[in-house]
Amino acid sequence: MSGIRVVIADDSQVARDVLRAILSQDDAIEIVGEATNGREAVELAKRLAPQLVTMDLNMPVMDGLSAIEEIMYTKGVPILVISDRSDAQTAYRALEVGALEVMPKPSLDTADAEYLLERVRLLAGVAVITRLRRRTSVPAPPTAASTPPALPTHSLQPLSLPQAVPRDFQRIVAIACSTGGPQALVHLLRMLPPSFPAPIVIAQHISHGFINGMAQWLASLCAMPVSVGQEGEHLCPGHIYLSPSESNLCVTPRHRFQLHPSPERALYRPSCDVLLQSVADVYSADAIGVILTGMGRDGVNGMRAIYQAGGTTLAQDEASSVIYGMNQEAVNAGVIQHVLPLNDLPERLLRDVYVSAYSRPEPLT
Repeated sequence: MSGIRVVIADDSQVARDVLRAILSQDDAIEIVGEATNGREAVELAKRLAPQLVTMDLNMPVMDGLSAIEEIMYTKGVPILVISDRSDAQTAYRALEVGALEVMPKPSLDTADAEYLLERVRLLAGVAVITRLRRRTSVPAPPTAASTPPALPTHSLQPLSLPQAVPRDFQRIVAIACSTGGPQALVHLLRMLPPSFPAPIVIAQHISHGFINGMAQWLASLCAMPVSVGQEGEHLCPGHIYLSPSESNLCVTPRHRFQLHPSPERALYRPSCDVLLQSVADVYSADAIGVILTGMGRDGVNGMRAIYQAGGTTLAQDEASSVIYGMNQEAVNAGVIQHVLPLNDLPERLLRDVYVSAYSRPEPLT
């Protein structure tokens, strides 16, 4: 059986040595080339037809971002960005132009090594497409005038049991995602207007040190403000909140965030299940759960909790997913009411937050 053909692109000899040492631990991985700048990476990707390219961002001659664009415009190849945490915002721009995932530069530590090997094995099997050249402008997100008007504050009564603490929103949207999630989030969130009358809380599996860069990147592309949830922060409609990677984000009956330390040996950081379960506990039938692309089973139990509480449950379909994993597990568990292409999710969310659904459909069979 042929191995996984990998090209390493990094201008640092030390960084290349570390990546080579780690990848060589797996006999199924073959390093077929090494590039010291972006231009070399583009040439090696064309000539050697690797199954994966690891890409640094800060390189001479041609930087990593430009190299990713060039590779994806000629013959698409799975690309894993491996860069310093200080490049976090640029790293997420790399996802916008075709990279699959970002992670910090590893050490030779066992945990770092196993994480890198896991990502390489997973991403090398992902089908990517060659892209068209980007236009100079992108469609603007919808404005408040292009969507139904927000419900008046006095009409925002919860569908579930009355809350002890008043709130200025009716529905709440909770999203779980992993591999391919950042790209899916951009596609979904940029189509929602600034007047969106519900808070959106998100648990995206992410490496430590990159969450603030992701928030800044999303904020530059979406009509709503985006921030990392803080301890004690009050939830507001028309705002997107990300869970930090170092802690698990929860909501409380006082409509504030609470941060819980992530267990030392946690498989997923942050936990999608913890966030979704708390949303189900507090908001019951007013909760809208969305599970997007990603590997593993995290989020399935949280979606089950929302479904059993009478809330609405949506999943991204297989065709539009980078990895049809966690969303497939939720569908197979029978706790998803609607499986939709990514393109259809914005319209569905707009419909659900503006029109109160007093009954729920049966789960898929």
